[in-house]
Amino acid sequence: MSSTAPSTSDLPRFGRTARAVHWSVTVLMIICIVTAAFLYVSSLAILVGNRHLIEIVHVYAGFALPVPLILGLASPGYRDDLRRLNRFLPTDWKWLRSRTRRDGTIQVGKFNAGQKLNGALQAGSIVVLFGTGVLMYFPSLVGLSYRSGATFAHDWFALGVGILVLGHIAMALGDAEARRGMRTGSVSEWWAQTEHGAWADEVAAGDSTPDSDASRG
Repeated sequence: MSSTAPSTSDLPRFGRTARAVHWSVTVLMIICIVTAAFLYVSSLAILVGNRHLIEIVHVYAGFALPVPLILGLASPGYRDDLRRLNRFLPTDWKWLRSRTRRDGTIQVGKFNAGQKLNGALQAGSIVVLFGTGVLMYFPSLVGLSYRSGATFAHDWFALGVGILVLGHIAMALGDAEARRGMRTGSVSEWWAQTEHGAWADEVAAGDSTPDSDASRG
């Protein structure tokens, strides 16, 4: 839901660490997707010509993908976001079943059920892609049958991740206030009450886990 109503005040949503991790993973993921397209689509590969260079960029971007996620664990605010993403509540099931889930009547926490599912799928896919990528890049580690299985899994998970990323971008393009939250760290109180009412009340009451870098966002 795009925010069109004027906001009376802003609420801190994401700290610097969370935003840095998000944008770092986004850039690396897009590099992986684009280079994979050039590697697997022959008509695109012809445009580049230097397949070896594309392979190198793809491999190193893939190996770097988990790094921002791991470094972010040093931030208390980032760890709190991960705990929230990993906690599926009864309200989340209600939100998924509702046809009017975006009208604000269901009090949602900092992340809605869709965001939690997306986060879980993305995290699991990164683990699988990283592991299968290692087996493909270092063929001497396992036998031929394992390498073939790794290639099969890598290709299909890559396709799934590509669809997830496109869906995530489409959702973000339809919500300017959500984009502002990830860009500046703050969102309007009106948007927060409409989209994440339980979290907005938590912040207003001062009960949310302190984010040391959110206040500097």
